[in-house]
Amino acid sequence: MRKFGYVRVSDTGQKERRQLDALAAVGIPAAHIYVDKQSGADFNRPVYRRLVRKLKPGDVLYLVSLDRWGRSHAENQEQWRVLTKEKGVDIVVLDMPLLDTRQHKDLMGTFIADLVLQILSFTAQSELEHIRGRQAQGIAAARAQGIHLGRPAKMLPDNFMELANLWACDSLTTRELLKQTGLPETTLYRRLREHGIARQK
Repeated sequence: MRKFGYVRVSDTGQKERRQLDALAAVGIPAAHIYVDKQSGADFNRPVYRRLVRKLKPGDVLYLVSLDRWGRSHAENQEQWRVLTKEKGVDIVVLDMPLLDTRQHKDLMGTFIADLVLQILSFTAQSELEHIRGRQAQGIAAARAQGIHLGRPAKMLPDNFMELANLWACDSLTTRELLKQTGLPETTLYRRLREHGIARQK
């Protein structure tokens, strides 16, 4: 029997230390812990896919909590079925002892585990939808107040208009204009349009 652990954080800014410590505490070797840093909205995650290919019948997969595994109600159900039924892998969810497929293999135990899985998966998806809703509201409110979101706008050089006019008169090539302004090509053309500058024909 081999033990594996799976860790997920939503982005590179989140810390996985708590999950790693919890898995180490139950004896999961560091080489058998797989970490993804992306959304749990679906299971199309490269590290998770690599882990699933590695798992063999009789292996045990440890998760710290169900929402760290996935946040889609339907996909959680399907992945649980694939791992436990098709691949013959046991799953242990550390913060929910009822979700331990090594135990309670009778009909009642399976029924209770399935019920808990459904409830927790529903809760995880509901939380994800609430997070997305709050993010959308925050973005809309910021835009309404004129707050710029995303990367800071690239500053134009002081001589931008002079260079742009030289380019418009064909006295400067596009390559030279890009080099002297230091702007990415898409940004350059957007700024030229904003200033109403076009090549003379």
